[in-house]
Amino acid sequence: MDKTKGALEAEISKTLTHWEKNYLGRGSVSVKSDILRDMIIVSLRGILTPAEYSLCKDKKGLLTVKENRNSLVESGVEELKQIIFETTGFDVLSFYTDISTQTGERIMIFKLSGDLQHQLV
Repeated sequence: MDKTKGALEAEISKTLTHWEKNYLGRGSVSVKSDILRDMIIVSLRGILTPAEYSLCKDKKGLLTVKENRNSLVESGVEELKQIIFETTGFDVLSFYTDISTQTGERIMIFKLSGDLQHQLV
């Protein structure tokens, strides 16, 4: 692969932002992707709407927001895996995600079929 690590991380962030806007109807405020060995770790900030923050004030609302947001992302996981494959050339073996209802930040981790970091300049 002839891309630099930084260039590929920026491309992943841009592609995931585009997916968010098309699939979820809105994008996060900022996206940062990091390639670490055989993983891509993505931090998305500014995920929650003001109404969702309001719902998160009690435990039932917090759990509802987390469940709904995670279900939305999980329903598009095959498309996300395809995006990562097309961008990196590696299959996604597993996908993990969670959202903080305190900060409105989502973390996504893509576990790849090989060591992507080692192949980059």
